[in-house]
Amino acid sequence: MRLSRVTDRFVTAEARRTKRSRGAVVEALAEEAARMRRFPGIAFRGEDAGRRAWVIGTGLDVWEVIEMLGDHRTSERLVAGTELDARAVDLARAYHATYPEEIDGAMAENRRPLTELRELYPFIGLTPASPRR
Repeated sequence: MRLSRVTDRFVTAEARRTKRSRGAVVEALAEEAARMRRFPGIAFRGEDAGRRAWVIGTGLDVWEVIEMLGDHRTSERLVAGTELDARAVDLARAYHATYPEEIDGAMAENRRPLTELRELYPFIGLTPASPRR
């Protein structure tokens, strides 16, 4: 595959920065671009390993919209009870239907018990030390 000089430099720099092969970088970029074309209104954000699909214009990741949908039980209730519009909810539902493992995994990660998180991260929830007088 031939890339323009500017794109080739970018891919090389990304490969170096992320310690991945150039092919892996091109594949990840192509996968995101394909998903955004399939689902106009979806974009990606976050660090390399933790990139997340979000619904443009909402500030919410797709998994958050799907979780809210579960809480409200229907799209109509979710739209009526929030500032989300029907298109954003429908878009999140369609993305979830196509990539359920990704979205269900993000929801499961969000539901991890606090005890488990404290075991993994012993300093979670500690308040900063009081200033000395």
